[in-house]
Amino acid sequence: MIANTPKPPYYAVIFTSIRTEIEEDYNLTAIKMVEMAQEQEGYLGHESAREDLGITVSYWQNLDAIKNWKMNLDHLLAQKLGKSKWYAAYKTRICLVERDYGFDRFL
Repeated sequence: MIANTPKPPYYAVIFTSIRTEIEEDYNLTAIKMVEMAQEQEGYLGHESAREDLGITVSYWQNLDAIKNWKMNLDHLLAQKLGKSKWYAAYKTRICLVERDYGFDRFL
């Protein structure tokens, strides 16, 4: 599903990852992180896809909201587990969205 974001400007956090073969608690933690992110002040939505390469883009009102999410204690634990168990590699990019546009056949 495509996130319904507000009129720019807002921020996008792009998390790109390559998984290890370790599955232990990954899916439960991923679901919990989405649920918790949705409750964070400044959260606007997210989009995610995974094949060999996983990409999750989350959208935020401002840099403070991103910083607060990064420092959330449960999120910090998930980051630590990601480094030690679930990810062979990852990259996080933070971007200012200055313009967006789209098409939806069903609207």
